[in-house]
Amino acid sequence: MEWLDVAVLQLFNGISVGSLLLLAALGLAITFGVMGVINMAHGQFIMIGGYVAYTVEQTFLALTGAVHPEIAFPLALPLSFVVCALLGMALEWGLVRHLYQRTLDTLLATFGVGLVLQQGVRDIFGAPNVNVSAPSWLDGRVVVGGGLALPDARLFILGLALLALGAVSLYLYRLPRGRRIRAVIQNREMAACLGVATGAVDREAFALGTGLAGLAGCALCLVGPIGPFVGNDYIVDTFLVVITGGVGQLIGTVVASALIGTLDAVFTFLTTASLGKVFLFLAIILFLQWRPRGLVTLRAR
Repeated sequence: MEWLDVAVLQLFNGISVGSLLLLAALGLAITFGVMGVINMAHGQFIMIGGYVAYTVEQTFLALTGAVHPEIAFPLALPLSFVVCALLGMALEWGLVRHLYQRTLDTLLATFGVGLVLQQGVRDIFGAPNVNVSAPSWLDGRVVVGGGLALPDARLFILGLALLALGAVSLYLYRLPRGRRIRAVIQNREMAACLGVATGAVDREAFALGTGLAGLAGCALCLVGPIGPFVGNDYIVDTFLVVITGGVGQLIGTVVASALIGTLDAVFTFLTTASLGKVFLFLAIILFLQWRPRGLVTLRAR
């Protein structure tokens, strides 16, 4: 049954990669759905979330002489969300809000912001990748069946993604502020006519999106080292998740992240990392030829 264990392990790895994509794509789906903004700096916010975790760890090291990952990492999780949300809010207020309805200008502007953030991190922390220590309670493995062992860190990332999904769902579907975001996604002009302050909704949605990207970056520290270019490795897949799932559609984003993560792991296992990406892109292109609006589309009357 070794082949079965390998197959299950690859499936689990794909789902864990999909959970990271889900964390990053949730925010991008909200931002893209509300404002129609292609935020090319989204990957850099993932990077910043990872460096927030590294900064918290180094602060503990400077103050106490030890990194204390059991305290530092749980503290870094909400802090990475808050820091990236505040930066995203500042970016929307200072730049993006002046470029609405100008898709190409917004794309180029956020791409430039991403380069600035990337270079700023290189100047502050240096070009080499850095490691963040995982808490001891995430160093083990859960043995399933005979010889199949699932890493605790990847199980934690999966649980974190589900928790974030539940929180976002509660926010969008149960709270008044979330309903305003959904109203703007469905019909911005009608929402404005009914008294919804669309500018405030845009700023809130952008902050939520970048905050979730920061949370994804913090979780990414459990998988491997982080560096100034780590966001570039995930931004393409994140956009693919949003496009495949359907713009602004929460359920579609969840299904697409799991599907793309699993296909990426399977194709990489059967071929190589480069060929796996090629096959993944081909599969998504063929799918979009069949359903150009994604898995889930917004019904309107």
